[in-house]
Amino acid sequence: MERHEALEIVKKQITQHRYQHTLGVVETSIDLAERYHANREKAELAAIFHDYAKFHPKEEMKQIILTENMDRDLLEHHSELWHAPVGAYLVQKNGYVSDEEVLGAIRYHTSGRVNMTTLDKVVYLADYIEPGRHFPGVDEVRLIAKSSLDQAVIQAMKNTILFLLKKNQAVYPETFHAYNDLVMKKGDEDEYE
Repeated sequence: MERHEALEIVKKQITQHRYQHTLGVVETSIDLAERYHANREKAELAAIFHDYAKFHPKEEMKQIILTENMDRDLLEHHSELWHAPVGAYLVQKNGYVSDEEVLGAIRYHTSGRVNMTTLDKVVYLADYIEPGRHFPGVDEVRLIAKSSLDQAVIQAMKNTILFLLKKNQAVYPETFHAYNDLVMKKGDEDEYE
């Protein structure tokens, strides 16, 4: 699918503000993909569709999670998480994306997962650091992203987890597992340096 065609499909599903965010994620994904040797076209496509279901009605997203046997833990956590797996499902169902790696990057761009692929990390991080984002800690992660994809993802996850803890909000277990997985793998690498 051509970039302009994919963007037109997504533009009809989201607000203008979210569309500007999406454009930032696309450009950041391309930059990170080139820097860290991920597939540029897959990163671009996943970034374009990452928020496809962002404004889908919550009740419909809940029904998709139930009927498609997605992780029911999602329903116990903030609905902000739902648009990622539901979006991956919808873009596949509607015939826009069939590539499993691209679908995975869309599916896990909010939560992360154990054994994240480079593409998963690129889209997760691009969503976090795109130029339109302004919140405490984002500049530090942008700086880290210039030299280490894994360290930047770890710091982004750490910031997200700490933010939720400070607000007394539950942290989705898959995010903890993803964080632990990355930290333990990074620790293993450090032992051999």
